[in-house]
Amino acid sequence: MRYEILHRPSFSMAHIELESGEAIKAETGAMVSMSSNIELQTETGGLLGAFKRSIGGESLFLNTFRAQGKGDVQLAPAYPGDVEVLETTETIYAQSGAFMAGPEDVEIDTKLGGFKTFFAREGLFLLKIRSSGPVFLSSFGAIYSRELVNERFIVDTGHIVAFTEGLDFSVRKVGGLKSTFLSGEGLVAEFEGTGTVYMQSRSIDSFVGWLTPMLPSRS
Repeated sequence: MRYEILHRPSFSMAHIELESGEAIKAETGAMVSMSSNIELQTETGGLLGAFKRSIGGESLFLNTFRAQGKGDVQLAPAYPGDVEVLETTETIYAQSGAFMAGPEDVEIDTKLGGFKTFFAREGLFLLKIRSSGPVFLSSFGAIYSRELVNERFIVDTGHIVAFTEGLDFSVRKVGGLKSTFLSGEGLVAEFEGTGTVYMQSRSIDSFVGWLTPMLPSRS
């Protein structure tokens, strides 16, 4: 499998080239275009797996694109933003809705962690992703990363895309009660340990909050 991320960072699209017999799994609705020799199959991957993905904010179904001879497929997220490819065999924890595509053996589970995983709109679940090949994650805005080596780092919960295994975190208020409500900042996640945190430069919650007063209201 070879890939290239085009039109970064605002309107990113993944261009993926597959050898004959090779396949990639993707979220439903992610396909932009594909070669005529790409075979598409839609499946749940089992009812339990589909249920776990759905409570983690993903769709019940996954599309498998398999090449019959060399071919290519183009994938993009539903909203403006970036696509990051994680080439690691480590377990990845991602925010709800961040998974876009991965190899055929990709496993997507959900991790329930109580209040500590309450990432704003994402709710109480994180996606737990395991894979032997590249995992394609999407974001709202550009993606940037920070590598931590036995240190602490604080991120607004609305800007977290994913993080690698080896990092622990706690969710807390940004300051006192006054700061939490008046600073424009809400909950933050404080990461600790060794690993990589992937962040998005925009927050969907902040964008919705900015847009809502401009929408027409019913009289």
